[in-house]
Order: sequence, then structure tokens, then C-alpha cells
Amino acid sequence: MCRPQKNMLTQSEQNLVLEKTRELCSTILAQPNMGTIRKNIDSFMSDDKSKTQYESLMTKGQEMHEKQHRSLPLSGEEVGAFEKQREAVLNNPVARGFLDAQQALHQIQETVTQQIVKTLELGRLPKEEDFESGSCGHGCGCDHNH
Repeated sequence: MCRPQKNMLTQSEQNLVLEKTRELCSTILAQPNMGTIRKNIDSFMSDDKSKTQYESLMTKGQEMHEKQHRSLPLSGEEVGAFEKQREAVLNNPVARGFLDAQQALHQIQETVTQQIVKTLELGRLPKEEDFESGSCGHGCGCDHNH
């Protein structure tokens, strides 16, 4: 029989964790580059041409990925057309700003997640050398060297 799992944190402890999490969120939002990140995302979201261009590239990339996953060959024309479309997106300042903003937000999220996962894993605050294993944590697979 399964018994309902008791909450390991008291209400007071949960409130403290929530308070500290909100402080972390405020600190992240107060970073100097967050204004630029938000502006780039908002500019992209209000630019239908850039969104369509980006979404078309993502759709084409997904189609090519699925084709490869089914062990079907990609033609040179397909790859060339994709690369041309990719270059057009990268040369679009609004789309490029959005991509840069996405990457910056991903890096922030990755850093926070790494710290939390490693703290829970070790049972203490991690040191820099604790992150020298070369991955972001269990199942990350991001191939970043940290």
C-alpha cells in the first residue's frame, strides 16, 4: 500500500524557500542586461515578418531532423535551402536579437538549475570544482563544458 508522502518542509520552511526564490527572481530581473533581453523579445513578438521567418526556419529544421531520424537522406538542395534560410534569420537584426535573448535566458536558467541540483546532490553549497565534470547535471545533455 502506498502511503501519502508527508511534506518534508514545514509551512514556515516552505514560506522561507519561496521568499528566497522570489529574492533570486528579483535579483535576476535587476541584472543590467535584462532590459535589453526583454526589449529584444518584445520587438520580435511584435514583428510578424521576423516571427514568420523564424517559425519557417524552425519548421524546416524539425522536418529535416525527423527525416534524418527515419534514416532518410537529406538532399544537397534541402541543406542548401535550409542554410540560406538560416543565414537570412541570423542577418535579421530583430530575429538575431530574439535568438541572443533566448540564449541569455537559457544561460541564466542553466546556472540556477546547476546550483540547485548540485546543492541537493551534495547536501551543501557547491564549490567551483564541483562543476568541473563537464555537464550540467543528470540527463542534461547540453554538451556545454562547465
